[in-house]
Amino acid sequence: MKTISTYPVGNMQGRHSRRQRGVALYVVIVFVLLSMLLALWAARSALFNEILVGNDADYRRAFEASQAMLQDAELDIRGVQPNGLECVPKAGNNDICRPVPQAASGTAPATPGADVYFDIETKDLENMLATVAALGPATKCHKGICQKRVDPQDFWNDPTTLNAMIAANVGARYGQFTGATAEATANPILADTDAGEGAWYWVEMLPYVDPNVALLASMPPGSNVEKFAPSRKKLWVYRITALARGQKPGTEVVLQSTLSLQPAE
Repeated sequence: MKTISTYPVGNMQGRHSRRQRGVALYVVIVFVLLSMLLALWAARSALFNEILVGNDADYRRAFEASQAMLQDAELDIRGVQPNGLECVPKAGNNDICRPVPQAASGTAPATPGADVYFDIETKDLENMLATVAALGPATKCHKGICQKRVDPQDFWNDPTTLNAMIAANVGARYGQFTGATAEATANPILADTDAGEGAWYWVEMLPYVDPNVALLASMPPGSNVEKFAPSRKKLWVYRITALARGQKPGTEVVLQSTLSLQPAE
C-alpha cells in the first residue's frame, strides 16, 4: 500500500516568498549607484570641456590682441592713423603721433613734443638711442622705443626682466601713440591698462649695415639684400615685440615682427 505525502501548498509558497524578500532592493541600489556614477562622470566631463573651451577662447583673444599690437606699432612707426591717414597730433597730448619738438624760429615760439620719436634720419639715430638709454637706464627702453637688446632676447621668460619691461613709460599701450581706440576692436585685453594687465609693444631700432659696405657690395643687383634694404635716410630696421596677457592666469602670447621701411616710405 503506497503512502502519499501531502504538503500544505500555502506554507511552501510562504517559505519561498520569504527567501526572495529584499533581493530586488539590492538590485535597485546597485542601479542607483551606477546611475549616480554615470551622472557624476557626465558632469565632470562637461566641466572639463568648459575649462578647455574657456582656455582656448582666452588664448585666441590674447593672440588677436598681440596681433593688433604689432599692427599698432607699425602705424606708430609710419606715423599713420588706423584709417590710413597721416597722424595728426592733438593739442596738449605729446604722445599721440609723437610730435617732434620744434625749436624757436624767428617769431615762432618753440613747441614741445614727444620725448622719443621715430621721425628721424640716419644722422640722428645715435642721439635718439642715447636719449632712450638716458630716459630708461634699466631697460634701455622708453615709451615703446628701445635700443637693441644685448641681454637674452626672450626677456618675457624672465619674470624680473618682464616686470621691468611692462612698467609705466617703458612699453607702449594700444592706441597710446596712434589714437586708435580699443573699443573699436571689441577686445577687452586691449582696453585693459591696469598695472601688469593688458598688452604692450616695444620697438627696437637696429642699425643696418649699408649694403654697399664690405662683402655686401658684391651682391648682384636685385638681390634680397638690396631689395629689402631700408631707406638711406633711415638706415635701420625695426624689430617689434608684442605681448598680450589673457584674462585667465597664465595666458600669455608673444609675437615678433621685423619692419624695414623702403625708400618710398
